[in-house]
Amino acid sequence: MKKNYFSPLTPRGLSNISPPPPWHYAGDFLVIDFWAKPEAVKSVLPAELQADDKADGHAQAYFIDWQFTGEHDEFLDPARYQYREFFILVDALFDAKPVAFCPYIFVDNDAAVARGWVQGFPKRLGQVSQTRTFAAPGAACPKIAAGGRFGATASTCGQRIARGTVTLEKAVSDLAVLGSRPTLNMRHFPRLAAGQWERPAVHELVESIMDNFKIADAWMGKGELTLPECENEELSELAPVRCGSGYRMSVSYDVTDLKTLVDHSAAAK
Repeated sequence: MKKNYFSPLTPRGLSNISPPPPWHYAGDFLVIDFWAKPEAVKSVLPAELQADDKADGHAQAYFIDWQFTGEHDEFLDPARYQYREFFILVDALFDAKPVAFCPYIFVDNDAAVARGWVQGFPKRLGQVSQTRTFAAPGAACPKIAAGGRFGATASTCGQRIARGTVTLEKAVSDLAVLGSRPTLNMRHFPRLAAGQWERPAVHELVESIMDNFKIADAWMGKGELTLPECENEELSELAPVRCGSGYRMSVSYDVTDLKTLVDHSAAAK
């Protein structure tokens, strides 16, 4: 593997925005089930995907407090490799099989933006915060137990775009309730050369591959989510018609691969 995986391409590769794979992630998740208007969900799907009528507009909102490392203990540089993230997954179908698609995602770290674009996540910069818990008990430390309450917010360009809360009720005994749809993304890198704008260098429908996926301390309860209207933003068109369960859990996994499902890239033609 070359030292220079990302830009900038430097003599030793130390200034790259992020190290090459393998990539290792660990984070605390707040997840909220909700249902948007089915026509709003359908409008954000690429042509390769179909609406899942049985899902009736089902989607999930994720707020995550992440820690990342490559192969050289990058987690010891937290200013560069800790970050927070907010995104939406909507239910869809690909070849009649249930999948999830990510139309919107916001993150507060440029290295995470770069890794996300390579994976097909349409990441933009934002500000994301969520309630944390700690080993020492106290009034500022909600318990991962019945009655524990966790909140999260996301904003971008000075505007609040999301707010969620989860009130824990019980431990998750069957991880199947957390969902198992594969996550699909659209990798899109346009051309700038005159006459080439409509022929993107990369335009691929891809499936995320997550190895060694682990979940710990998963709890569920009541979820609440609002997606307020903002100037020059379309996320609020997925505003919840109703909300369902909320979840709080810790997750870790590795990324070393990506599966291409459909390739419309100019090079592929």
